[in-house]
Amino acid sequence: MFKIPQRLSSRLKVLSLIACVAAALSTSSQPAFAEGSSRPYGGGGRIQPLEIIKKYNQSGELFRIEGSCQSSCTMLLAIKNVCVEPSATLRFHAALFPNERHEKPNPKRQAMMLNSYNSKLRNYLVSNRYVETFEFHDISGSDIIRKFGYRACKG
Repeated sequence: MFKIPQRLSSRLKVLSLIACVAAALSTSSQPAFAEGSSRPYGGGGRIQPLEIIKKYNQSGELFRIEGSCQSSCTMLLAIKNVCVEPSATLRFHAALFPNERHEKPNPKRQAMMLNSYNSKLRNYLVSNRYVETFEFHDISGSDIIRKFGYRACKG
């Protein structure tokens, strides 16, 4: 029978422990801040906003708009139990993807996007022509709360 020297055995135990910790960290769920937060979706793009909205509307769980929330992330304002951090920045543009930046927005997609906002915000975006092109237009979280009536996050 082969006997592992004590020094090598200790190193193998340490390496084994490190491997176990690394495996546990890599398979754990997203950080706690991400659940119920716009942070994982802040860059927008193809995030499946309708599925996210449906999930949170069914559960009634609080959803926080925080940090930078651009493009399709802004559609998450349609969640019934949404709140907005005053320090957040929401970045709006037409319902276009980057490869469509020189095209007119698809009317069906544009309507779906606009219907995810309350009437005050929707009217503001349309009347200021913020949703006609792919150009970003920033609105602070504090303005989203103060001017358009969205709820501020507490704590």
